Amino acid sequence: MRVCFVALVLLFQIASGGGAPPPPYHGVDATLRGLAGAAEGFGAASIGGLEGDTYSVTNLLDDGPGSLRYAAARDEPLWVVFNVSGTISLASPLRVTSHKTIDGRGQRIKITGNGLLLQSCEHVIVNNLEFERGRGDAITIVADAKDVWIDRCTLSDYNDGLIDITRRSTRVTVSRCHFYRHKKTMLISANPRHVGDRNIKVTIHHCYFDQTQERHPRVRFAKVHLYNNYFREWGVYGVRASVEAQIVSEHNVYEAGTSKRAFDYFIEKAPDSDIAVAGSISSDGDVFLNGAEGPANSTAFLPEDYYSVNPKVQPAGKQLVRVIRETAGWQNIPLPGS
Repeated sequence: MRVCFVALVLLFQIASGGGAPPPPYHGVDATLRGLAGAAEGFGAASIGGLEGDTYSVTNLLDDGPGSLRYAAARDEPLWVVFNVSGTISLASPLRVTSHKTIDGRGQRIKITGNGLLLQSCEHVIVNNLEFERGRGDAITIVADAKDVWIDRCTLSDYNDGLIDITRRSTRVTVSRCHFYRHKKTMLISANPRHVGDRNIKVTIHHCYFDQTQERHPRVRFAKVHLYNNYFREWGVYGVRASVEAQIVSEHNVYEAGTSKRAFDYFIEKAPDSDIAVAGSISSDGDVFLNGAEGPANSTAFLPEDYYSVNPKVQPAGKQLVRVIRETAGWQNIPLPGS
């Protein structure tokens, strides 16, 4: 496995002109539990199931011993891996409890029918899975969930959202995911009455929003840091700031299609406020292509005031787009040894 991984690094460097850095997390992927604590941004503290045993999913059934649902529902910390590849069709949302890592490296697992529910839990890592054609949301993060990292997932074609982060859930990072063939992509805070969502903090980086329609994300109340993402040919708008949202857009590439609105503002009123307001978006180092319309800078928060370690932000440009196209979403990488 180590030989295969070194070969992948060399191929990536050759394809990128020889001088590009190795694939993301090349050190992290050297050991099974190297993912724990390796997220950048607001979800950096997530350790998932670091302190638990390894649990192997041995079948593609919806429930019962050896299934993903059985492992995800256990009370104890677990690092969940897969001994099989294929499609898991969920008859209902799959509840993930605290201190779980769902690690899809080494296999190709597709979730369909329903999605994952991260409710009132903490320290969850979801890595290297595919989500396609389901009811509701592909991943719902709700009800005070915290310390969550969603990484290298491919998501499309659910009948509601792909990732929803609502009801005071916070300290979340979504990284290197590929979103496509979908309308309402990512929602952060679901209602202007949910004033408790002022605590929400989310980092989204190196994601590929690939001709999805809207909500990349749509944000109320929360502090959201977007950096090094590629937004390609959205259908309605790119990013929307609703009531009191503070969005920092840093070194992203916005490539417009028919719609040119990279940034959109929507006025709403919180019940404890006297006036209706939109949110704010600050833009630094972003690249706007094909007539994409960026705003004059607004005032937002400073990510460095909240991060214990500042992330590695790359300049926006052609090389960033190439890297995102090649490394966002499910990856054919081996499961590391322990």
